[in-house]
Amino acid sequence: MKRKFSLGLVVGLSAVLTVASVHKASGQTAGLVSTLLSRMDRAKHSLKTLRANITMEKYNAQLRDKDTYQGIVLYVPGVAGNAFVRLEYTSPQHETLAVANGNYQLYRPRLGIVYEGKTNSIKSQKDSDVLGLLSMSAAQLRTKFGEFQDTREETLWGGVQTTHFTAVPKTAASYKYIEVWVDDSGMPVQTKMVEKNDDSTTVRLSNVEKNQAIPMDQFTLKLDSSVKRVKG
Repeated sequence: MKRKFSLGLVVGLSAVLTVASVHKASGQTAGLVSTLLSRMDRAKHSLKTLRANITMEKYNAQLRDKDTYQGIVLYVPGVAGNAFVRLEYTSPQHETLAVANGNYQLYRPRLGIVYEGKTNSIKSQKDSDVLGLLSMSAAQLRTKFGEFQDTREETLWGGVQTTHFTAVPKTAASYKYIEVWVDDSGMPVQTKMVEKNDDSTTVRLSNVEKNQAIPMDQFTLKLDSSVKRVKG
C-alpha cells in the first residue's frame, strides 16, 4: 500500500529552500548549541497539546518536481513516545490519519477506504520528523546525531526567528541528513529530511496553538459502516 506520508512523518511544514551543504559553519559555538538544547528540553517538558496548520513539500530530485500538501495537525504527547496524533490533509485532496494507543487509521474518503493497523508494524522515521524531535531529550539528540552542523540563526518566511542546525545520523539510516529549524520557544517548527537519492521532504508548522484543550475523541475516526476497512 503506497502512502503519501509515513506514520513517523505526521507533522508538516513548508519552505522553499535548497539543500544545504553538510559542514560545520564557522559561526557555530558551543554556547549557541547549549542554549538551543536547553530551549528544546524546556519546550518538550511544557508541551501538553499542540494544534497547528501544516504544509508538507515532497521534492523528487530526479524529476525536479514537487508536490505540496496542506492541512491541520492535532498532537498530544503520550507515554513512551506513543503520542496521540490527528493529521488531516485538505489539499490537494482530503485524507485523515489518526494515531492513538499504538493504532492508526488512514482514511481516504474518495476511495471509501480506511486502512487500520499497529503503528509498530510500519517502518517509520520518527527521528526525522517534528513530533519525533519534540519527544527527544537533548541527551537523546546527541546520542542519535552527535555534534550538530551548520548551526546558525535564520529567519523563515513569515518573519519567524529560528535557530537552524543540520543533523547527520551516527549510524545507518534511510536518509543522509535532516535540517531542523527551532523557534525562540524551543519548538521545532520546520524540518527537511534529505534522502540518499537527494529526494527531500520539508514540513512546517504555522499558526501554532500550544496547551489548548483538545477532545481525545479527535484521535479516533468515527466512520460510516459503508466505509471499507483494510488491515494494514
